[in-house]
Amino acid sequence: MKILLASALFLAVPMAAHAACSPTDFTVQDFKISAASGRLSLKGQLVNHCAEAAAAQIAIEAKDASGKVLVSKKGWPAGTANIAPGQSVDFDLGRLFRYSSDMQSFTAGVADVRTW
Repeated sequence: MKILLASALFLAVPMAAHAACSPTDFTVQDFKISAASGRLSLKGQLVNHCAEAAAAQIAIEAKDASGKVLVSKKGWPAGTANIAPGQSVDFDLGRLFRYSSDMQSFTAGVADVRTW
C-alpha cells in the first residue's frame, strides 16, 4: 500500500508543476503586423504574469475580410526557456506564414503553458 501511495505522489507532482501557470497568466502585448516584399512580420511581446517561471505557446490566426480563419499557426517565442515572472520576450512569428492577399486581419493569443 505504501508503494502504491508513493508512486501515486510521484505521478501527481509533475502534473501539479505543469498546472501552476495557465494561459491567462500570460499576455500578448504590442502585437503589430506589417508586410513588405511578400514577407510578413507579426511582432509583439509575450509577458509572464505568473508567480513562477514558465513558457507559453502563442497561436496566431490569419483571417479574411469576413473573419474566416485562413491559416492558424503556433509557436513558442522563448523556445525551451522559461520566462521569469514579470519578464517578457519579443517575438516575430511572421516566418511561419506564407503571405496571401486574402489575409486581412490577424489575432494572437496564448494557447498553452508549460515549464521546461
